[in-house]
Amino acid sequence: MLSTDLEVDLDTILKKSQEKSWNTLLQDELNLLVTAFLPSQPLTIRSKAYIGVSAFCQRLRETSGKPDEATDAIARALGPAIISRLAETDEQNVISGLTFLTALFQVDWQAASAIFTQDGAIESVFDGADLFPKSSDISIALAQLLGQAVGHKTCRVAVPPQYIEWLESKSRQNADAATRAAAAVALIKLSRGSESDASEIGGSEGPSSSSSSDELMKLMKGLVVEGLNISSLSDAVEGLAYLSVDPKFKEQLSSDVTFLSRLFSLIPHKPSASTDTPEAGMSPIYGTVLIISNLCAYRPKLSQEEAQIAKLRRMAKVPGKGQPEEDPEVSKLEDEEHVQERGRRLIEAGVLGALSAAVKATDSRAVRLLVGKALLSLVEDKENRGKVLQSGGAKALMTIIHGVLPSPTSSTQPHNLSPLHTLDLEPIQALAKLAITASPVQVFGPNEGALYDAIRPFALMLVHPTSNLLQQFEAIMALTNLSSSSPEAADRIAKAEGLMNKVELLMLENHTLIRRASTELICNIVAGSEEVFNRYGGERNASAKSKLQVLVALCDLDDLPTRLAASGALATLTAAPEACQSLLELQTERHHVLPIFAQLVDPTIVPLPDESGNEDVVEEIRSPTQGDPGLVHRGVVCIRNFVVGVEDSAARKELALEAQRLGLVQALARVFKDNSADRSAPVLRSAAEALKCMMECGVSITA
Repeated sequence: MLSTDLEVDLDTILKKSQEKSWNTLLQDELNLLVTAFLPSQPLTIRSKAYIGVSAFCQRLRETSGKPDEATDAIARALGPAIISRLAETDEQNVISGLTFLTALFQVDWQAASAIFTQDGAIESVFDGADLFPKSSDISIALAQLLGQAVGHKTCRVAVPPQYIEWLESKSRQNADAATRAAAAVALIKLSRGSESDASEIGGSEGPSSSSSSDELMKLMKGLVVEGLNISSLSDAVEGLAYLSVDPKFKEQLSSDVTFLSRLFSLIPHKPSASTDTPEAGMSPIYGTVLIISNLCAYRPKLSQEEAQIAKLRRMAKVPGKGQPEEDPEVSKLEDEEHVQERGRRLIEAGVLGALSAAVKATDSRAVRLLVGKALLSLVEDKENRGKVLQSGGAKALMTIIHGVLPSPTSSTQPHNLSPLHTLDLEPIQALAKLAITASPVQVFGPNEGALYDAIRPFALMLVHPTSNLLQQFEAIMALTNLSSSSPEAADRIAKAEGLMNKVELLMLENHTLIRRASTELICNIVAGSEEVFNRYGGERNASAKSKLQVLVALCDLDDLPTRLAASGALATLTAAPEACQSLLELQTERHHVLPIFAQLVDPTIVPLPDESGNEDVVEEIRSPTQGDPGLVHRGVVCIRNFVVGVEDSAARKELALEAQRLGLVQALARVFKDNSADRSAPVLRSAAEALKCMMECGVSITA
């Protein structure tokens, strides 16, 4: 059948698959799908066939009650066509049976495994090798099928030793590079799977190969460097993708400049037609990016709970049960220093250009998310961030992020935060790291639209239910940087759905860095967003009063940056008389507002006893920074605004007298005197106005 006719017939099947009642394949349709996976068919035909088989399997799973019942239904529908072709004496029929089963493993591995492990099925699979011992097409198809099958334990344990010996012999021959590569990939998967089987407590070991990983690594690397044909290249890249998780091989591969140069060249620098079919899953682009991601990946950072569980598992391991202790030398290769050095070697070899090219070359979600993961690892090292920006890394990350972010639900909700998968947060986190250490212009360029576009993903990462503390911290830091660029940016950040509630909650977090970053973001938003300013300082209600109370409390912590941010926010908010009135109520109720402001100006000021004789102590024991100029300036502004902003003259006089009892008046006088030589000092005017107001209230000034 001509490929054009075959494509038309495949289009007909795909059209039928959209019908709700469709759940069967006619015999002619099944025959069509089976032959569509022959190596001689063009990529467009195989891609459409993948979609057709996937749609059929998905429909049966949707209409069947239980997963096992769906697996049996798919196996019954497709199995006979596969087994009958494997029993044929015609070479093309045998190849079509092998390639179709290989494709089914990529679409629905449960059903494919059920067919592969049927009585007599494995023997039928190898009958073709006996009938056509000199056929390279049969050998390649068989090796590729085994490469898929041994990736699953149920199939792995069913493969007889003689078939593993067949793979080993094919991996050692030099006559056919494509067969050699496919066999080597199968052996690598078998070896990795057997190791996984052995590590399971009480699990049985699967069959293992005698070919060493070192030999297979050398073979795979040589095939990439030689680049003889696309088939062997694809298999070699897939094999290296499995091997490159080993720290020893990470060091070898990242140190071979010739190999890296050849590997990066596999990524085209022009857009290519791509799909998310299973066949595209292990394309040279995907495999190459996966290798890159493995080479520069850091060990996962475990929480305290996860680290404790891992420790208990290590303690529970029984010697001699296939669970050897980790080699200290191998473990050392995964420390931060070695990972950073591998990343720098990759950058030196041109990996940044390859990653940017991968984003342009394909719209595959899987490939782009892997690029985001690789860039996240590379920007973990601060020394790499400038190079990533220079190579267009920020633009590549924005492209990836735009591809994974769902569209807002409506035009009236530009900041709608639709849920994302946890893996989708990795490119956002990578962009956040860049936005933390560079100015917004350096990261997003002069176009404000690009900067505004980054607000939504950062806000989403902050409020996402699966984001960890580090991701939340970096999202806040990035948003803080953006909010400082313009009032418009600050206002847009404040309007992101769920953001303000999350940040206000994190201001109470015990983690110092999280609390500090949240307070700094609030300080910027209060200064830039009129709406937030009014919500904190321009309204007289319990909510605004509570927010001000939190900021006052944060001014009294043992963390200078947090105190600077909180007092900065209050210096802005106290410009509103409503905020001053709320603070006056807090002062009347708790007697702590003025003492905390006073300690910003002079940390030696001690709170006075309250009416019960107890000091108005703070929640945390503090060793204040003596005379920090930033705190002094903010404290003077807060006091000036507070005293002047209280409209009731009797209340203002009481505040002035309280300030005198605390020693605050004398502290303000000293600040004025110390800065009087510099008439342009920002603190001078505020100190003078505060003292003037207090003098009008009958307080005498003595320095």
